[in-house]
Amino acid sequence: MKNVPLGTSALRVPPICLGTMTFGEQVDEATAHRILDRALEREISFLDAAEMYSVPARADTSGSTETILGNWFAKRPGARDKLVLATKVAGPARGMPWLRPEMSKAGIIEACEASLRRLQTEVIDLYQIHWPARNVPAFGAIYFDPAKDKPAPSVLEQLEALAELVKAGKVKAIGLSNETPYGVHEFVRLAEQHGLPRVATVQNPYCLINRSYENGLDETCHRLDVSLLAYSPLGFGLLSGKYDETGLVGNAGRMAIYESMRKQRWGRPEALDTARRYNALAREHGLTPSQLALAFCYTNRRVASTIIGVTTLAQLDECLDAWDTKLSPELLAAIDAIRWESRDPAQ
Repeated sequence: MKNVPLGTSALRVPPICLGTMTFGEQVDEATAHRILDRALEREISFLDAAEMYSVPARADTSGSTETILGNWFAKRPGARDKLVLATKVAGPARGMPWLRPEMSKAGIIEACEASLRRLQTEVIDLYQIHWPARNVPAFGAIYFDPAKDKPAPSVLEQLEALAELVKAGKVKAIGLSNETPYGVHEFVRLAEQHGLPRVATVQNPYCLINRSYENGLDETCHRLDVSLLAYSPLGFGLLSGKYDETGLVGNAGRMAIYESMRKQRWGRPEALDTARRYNALAREHGLTPSQLALAFCYTNRRVASTIIGVTTLAQLDECLDAWDTKLSPELLAAIDAIRWESRDPAQ
């Protein structure tokens, strides 16, 4: 794998990133450290976390993922210098009262300093806003409702807070997550207008059952030189095939284990039905469902780095081994045919 640049920043990362939101909930600390060791052995030198992780979000595990990573850095002298480390500041609480109610300038700076302490590091390479502070359709909502507008910190205020962190040497580059074309454009426009740091990345869902990134945000990011970090390439496990026979029941994975997950976009019946079609297509072409889903992201010109999430060493190796999978033009056409009929059921 060749490292790729992130936007106009100085950061270069491998095209596969290890997401860590399972650490502290599904994955205990010892197992998490073994996964991190294996990832580094296999030259995955890009980690993504967030202050609100682990997931599902709970007050007593908030920040636990960053703490696990910090403990790993402390036990592995030199490991931190080999890695690009990304984490996120949460937006407005979204039903998580243990987080700040709004994203003020002071709140962003305090959140970053708390993350630095938990991570036991002096600098965060990529610091991202986890979701917009303003009213915006996200996490399964597809229609903007102006009636839900309420006072929120401006984009300029958020940029000024991030600029202070960059100037202080606590953050190297900044990014967004779960953003819209308008949001990305506004962050770039105001950064250029006021001489503030420019966002390098947008971390949004991108997979076979949610290609909504292609509906406008793709062009925006291409023209503004903002890199896509694709999360949920396996559609929260639906595209691994593990739920094909059983449905979202039992203990096969987080969609079956956690009711809160099933209530989200990935738990829609249409999402599973469409995932089953892609999984069957993979098998027809001699691939595993995971190979098809991951290769769709790995080989996609839109994606700078694909964020994988695992709970075991075997899952990590499976995701990394899929790197060399190639999709023929005929198979890509068959993928598009399914999308034309089913669209983006997990949008």
